[in-house]
Amino acid sequence: MESKHVHQQIAAMRQSFFDEEVLDEFFSQLEQLEDQNNPNFVEEVFTMYFRDSTTLLETVEQAMKTISITLAKLDKILHQLKGSSASVGAKKVLNEINKTRQVLEKGNLEGTKAGIWEMRKEYESLKAKLEPYFQV
Repeated sequence: MESKHVHQQIAAMRQSFFDEEVLDEFFSQLEQLEDQNNPNFVEEVFTMYFRDSTTLLETVEQAMKTISITLAKLDKILHQLKGSSASVGAKKVLNEINKTRQVLEKGNLEGTKAGIWEMRKEYESLKAKLEPYFQV
């Protein structure tokens, strides 16, 4: 009986990610790659994503504090983060990255700083939602 409850809980959590548009179809595609030989594939992918993305976000945040950062270098870092986020289906994070890159393209540094803050907020929200999901 408890196993059925856990499966229902997992299904409800998973569905909420899609309902809230936190994740997209790429997450579903990752799930399809799990099998008996690699039952924790999605969790492992997200562990790497969170590790690498945390580093990229910190790099972006530090870069914004220095005068010597070029827009091209900042865009390159955001592009890396965009690719990582797209590959795992982190929809809201990806949307914020795209908005931030558009603002950056216009040379609006204050807008870019605000966008980076929004990216961080969505990233932390995603992380907070997925960590309990993987623990269940």
